[in-house]
Amino acid sequence: MKCYTVTAGLVAAALGVGFLAGRDQSIAAQGSGRVLEIRTYVTPDHTGLDNLVKRMKDESKIFDRLGMKSALYSVATDAPQSENTFVYILAHESREKAKENWSKFGADPEWQQLRTTAASPGQIKIESIFVSPTDFSPLK
Repeated sequence: MKCYTVTAGLVAAALGVGFLAGRDQSIAAQGSGRVLEIRTYVTPDHTGLDNLVKRMKDESKIFDRLGMKSALYSVATDAPQSENTFVYILAHESREKAKENWSKFGADPEWQQLRTTAASPGQIKIESIFVSPTDFSPLK
């Protein structure tokens, strides 16, 4: 539940900042349109968080190369999440494109190498949620 508090705040920030083009589609029409993916990573401790942040600097370059649009990278500010929680937001053209993007990412040789050097692999809890702006979103 702690991660969702951080995630909910970031969703509001992402939609309020207006860094993506707005949409005038109904909710039913949004399923095939641009989406934001909010990913929350919880590490076992602060050292794991530090290692993750270092790795994400390299990982973000792979995202960019593969066309995954980075919108935000952040570390939680409130305790106890500030000790172990990292959140980032990616923009995808659609849910289908997100699946393709993650498939390409998983097969990427640079990622495969980076993954082998990751500290505490498998001990990071990852949650992902996809969101799209409503017709009354400030994204215009």
